[in-house]
Amino acid sequence: MGLSSFFKNLFGSTKESVTELANNAEETFEQAKEAAVPYIEKAEAFAEETIEKVKEVSEPIIDNAAEYADKAKDTVSEYADKAAKVVNDVVDSVKEKTASLGTNETPEIVSETVVDESEKTVAEVEEIADDAAEKA
Repeated sequence: MGLSSFFKNLFGSTKESVTELANNAEETFEQAKEAAVPYIEKAEAFAEETIEKVKEVSEPIIDNAAEYADKAKDTVSEYADKAAKVVNDVVDSVKEKTASLGTNETPEIVSETVVDESEKTVAEVEEIADDAAEKA
């Protein structure tokens, strides 16, 4: 009988020890959660403040880039219009000169090749402005 009481005491005390350890672990976990709350709140506040500061600092840069892109677009458009006019004038001049040189024996072969570079140039300026805005 001494052997059976030994095992009962041994396993009974082990069961109580495991239960006690589980309760202590649960209490420690709850304390750790409570202790971490202020740090989590501070980290969230810091992140929000940092995001606001970045927004404030980047706004003027983005505005300047947008203004620069608009000015560049206007300038390019102005020169593209002038270039298109010059090309049209040259084509008209060539037509007039070839018409005055023409004879009935020579067939008139004049093709009009005018490329409107203003669209391409404006698109390139807009792309550059977009890239500048993304980098800012």
